[in-house]
Amino acid sequence: MGKLQGKTAIVTGGAHGLGRQFAAALAAEGATVAILDIADTGTAAAEIDSRGGNGCFGIETDVSSEASVQSAVAAILARTGRIDVLVNNAAVFSTLPPAGFADIDVALWDRVMAVNLRGPFLMAKHAAPSMIARKAGKIVNIASGTAYKGMPLMLHYVASKGGVVAFTRALSRELGAHNICVNTLAPGLTLSDSILANKDHLDFARDRVVASRAIQRDGHPHDLVGALIFLCSPDSDFVTGQTIAVDGGSINT
Repeated sequence: MGKLQGKTAIVTGGAHGLGRQFAAALAAEGATVAILDIADTGTAAAEIDSRGGNGCFGIETDVSSEASVQSAVAAILARTGRIDVLVNNAAVFSTLPPAGFADIDVALWDRVMAVNLRGPFLMAKHAAPSMIARKAGKIVNIASGTAYKGMPLMLHYVASKGGVVAFTRALSRELGAHNICVNTLAPGLTLSDSILANKDHLDFARDRVVASRAIQRDGHPHDLVGALIFLCSPDSDFVTGQTIAVDGGSINT
């Protein structure tokens, strides 16, 4: 039996990239996974379900919109009756071209913050009540090692991920009384399909990032799965407010 058998998990940004890998990993552990994304969720859900995904399903959702988040959460509860795990993965990153801070448009700055930081807030706001009612739950926020070491020409993204780390620490203090664990998973540069499709990011950062690691190789989506399952499962029931960096030792948290 999987570690998440009978649980309902949400993965935002789960239609592609790391989110799709996360959704598949949670389903493999027995969870029924709701994939929330602004992109087509049906293809990812059907593919995961075809491999024994326990009724995986998708809902088109804009995590920066409270109305959209409320609608998605209501639909999940109507379908499964519970929310046990929330993985806040949706983010604007791979489509962002490197840019000096003075050249970042204010509208783009606001969009990055709306998805990367407001999104986790809205998801937690509306998903956590189901967890509170049962006095149990796991929230995993996806940040980035860049929040610890900085990264030039990506100030909007790095600032948003620094906010995610602080968000985790503060929210864990509020939800601990309800036996809900809130943690951060901080990947390094990981060769997901979204990153591989964007040559700018690979050319800009790949060699430098690999050279900064104690284990000097590329990171791949499967490298993150063990830490993700740990944070979503009973194995981490006494772990909260923490950041686990999975980056080959590029940073030390």
